[in-house]
Amino acid sequence: MNTIRYELQDGIATLTFDEPGSPVNTMCAQWQQDLTEVTARVVAEQTQIRGIVLASAKSTFFAGADLKATMRLRQADASDVYAGIEQTKKNFRTLETLGLPVVTCLNGAALGGGWELALVGHHRIAIDNPKIQLGLPEVTLGLIPGATGITKMTRLLGLMGAQPYVLEGKLFNPRQALDLGLVHELVPDAAALRAAALAWIATHPKAQQPWDAKDYKMPGGTPSNPKIAGMLSVAPAVLKQKTRGLYPAPEAALAAMVEGAQVDYDTALRIESRYLAEIIVSPVARNMINTFFFNLNAIKSGSSRPAGVAKYKPQKVGILGAGMMGSGIAYAQASRGIATVLKDVSQEAAEKGRAYSAKITQPRVDKGKMSPADQAALLSRITPTADAAALAGCDLIIEAVFENRELKARVTQEAEAQLAPGGFFASNTSTLPISGLAQASRAPQKFVGIHFFSPVDKMQLVEIIRGAQTDDETIARAFDYVQALGKLPIVVNDSRGFYTSRTFGTFVMEGVAMLGEGIPAAAIENAGVQAGMPVGPLAVLDETALSLAVHVLDQTRADLAAEGKTHQATPGELLVERMVKELKRPGRAGGGGFYDYPAGAPKHLWPQLKPLFEKPGVAWDVQTLKDRLLYRQAVETARCLAEGVLTTVHDGNIGSIFGIGFPAWTGGALQFIYGQGIDAFERRCAELASAHGQGFALTPAVIDALRQHQPVY
Repeated sequence: MNTIRYELQDGIATLTFDEPGSPVNTMCAQWQQDLTEVTARVVAEQTQIRGIVLASAKSTFFAGADLKATMRLRQADASDVYAGIEQTKKNFRTLETLGLPVVTCLNGAALGGGWELALVGHHRIAIDNPKIQLGLPEVTLGLIPGATGITKMTRLLGLMGAQPYVLEGKLFNPRQALDLGLVHELVPDAAALRAAALAWIATHPKAQQPWDAKDYKMPGGTPSNPKIAGMLSVAPAVLKQKTRGLYPAPEAALAAMVEGAQVDYDTALRIESRYLAEIIVSPVARNMINTFFFNLNAIKSGSSRPAGVAKYKPQKVGILGAGMMGSGIAYAQASRGIATVLKDVSQEAAEKGRAYSAKITQPRVDKGKMSPADQAALLSRITPTADAAALAGCDLIIEAVFENRELKARVTQEAEAQLAPGGFFASNTSTLPISGLAQASRAPQKFVGIHFFSPVDKMQLVEIIRGAQTDDETIARAFDYVQALGKLPIVVNDSRGFYTSRTFGTFVMEGVAMLGEGIPAAAIENAGVQAGMPVGPLAVLDETALSLAVHVLDQTRADLAAEGKTHQATPGELLVERMVKELKRPGRAGGGGFYDYPAGAPKHLWPQLKPLFEKPGVAWDVQTLKDRLLYRQAVETARCLAEGVLTTVHDGNIGSIFGIGFPAWTGGALQFIYGQGIDAFERRCAELASAHGQGFALTPAVIDALRQHQPVY
């Protein structure tokens, strides 16, 4: 056996999982074959065995399914998946019904299939380490637990109790597992695991799973219980409201839970297998595994970070501008223990910026989740000031002032002299090209874009922009800084709007263009939400401000005019300009834009949109509206890849989801293309370009770039 070591000594059969050439154990094809072999050996030698120990030779217990193999599955493979998972369950069932005590020794993380393997043990012992993660995160990858996880968690916690862990993928640490009754014993370290296991075996010569006991009752009751039935009657509707019907996994998991709770254990397992076989070969599962496992891990492991540069740990970081963005960055830094200097034009403005951190942490203090002392320590790390001299010794200074080239140049030159030797400077601009802003710097090779998203405390993504002269060391240090904040860095090359703002602009402007064509505003907004965007294009443009979009348009015109060029405004841009300059509708912050915001009442679409723009005779259908909103963003992302603004697929996918809200079910803007196939995408784009303009047109260079970067598993 290659992945499982079997040892029988003094009546104890130890199964040690140790997949060769892999940092973790997975349910690869070889492991599944080895499990069948080792189970047969245990059965053959059971008269010599008085207890079974499940252990791992890795630093973690077990990582779960072989996701690379999963990525290769197609619809025709569903029956093979069903047969394979049924065989694995048969092995699990055999081990836990021999009457012999089985103990699981959790020396580290056990996730997905790893947690399902852990549940084979009648007694589960874990190291008391809060950093160890346990549970079933499958739904976050578009999958469902299918190796007994749904069935067992439902029988251990009840239909209602198991839902957060099955339908939402909520994880838990060993102590939380102990409180839930999912782990039975904690030990201080790995060295204590085996002794504890042997002690339990010695006092429990016979063992069975709870659901195999004659007096077993499901916690909380079965679906026939009136109280449970009442809650389950609304659960599908609540779930559909969350998923919008775009994520099949949670719905399948709920169905497996409820159906399985009404039948015997073995039948419930078959129900679970059938749902898994259907879900695992679906396009949504493939899309989400690609992005939320492979792409996300690529970023976290630093694949976009230039190699050969020493790790940077931020010590003292200055921020210029204590407005919404600057104060948010200050909080992000101080919450991670970084000394922060927050500078504005007045001491009062800087103090107000620091007060944001007090405001954001106070609810946690009130709920007992943060001590007053910890809050005070966080605030003490932020030094508000109006004096540039206070920035002296900063190893990084970030300007977060208004999107005005002259203002940014002035504050850059004022503050740069205060940098510590070897320090670097960053701009938090969301649209202005970094190479142009770097002209104000005394060291453009040490000038970089670090684009945070609002609100900073909630948004995980940070876009790092390499200017024409930015060197590798500066990019690497910016990457390390972002990771030190606990956020996700993507690295892109300079361009007007970079990647995220540029692509976000196509989403909102396509929506506005539809409005200009006479399509009802409500239909546009609903199409955006039905496609999986967080909100419709008109609503999000109101939040970011129509006036800001016009400011960017004016700046673009001026910049191109200085180069002897002319900017051809899109229909969407011209309509937004009319909204602001003629109709005096600057956006939510200015009192209203496409929506009205009455005090004490929900927002609603501005009634004048109908007489101003709607054309009753215009033809439209919801699918085309959805396609236009998604395909336009995907086309722009593909163009960024072809132009070298994006250099990796993972930066494009993660950036689109975490930065601009591209639907997670697609796996991101590039996976949206790869998931349906480049040829099919090209055909649909040609149809959209013919009907709705050159924004959807794909050049041969774009198609070539897509083929060149297509991932292979």
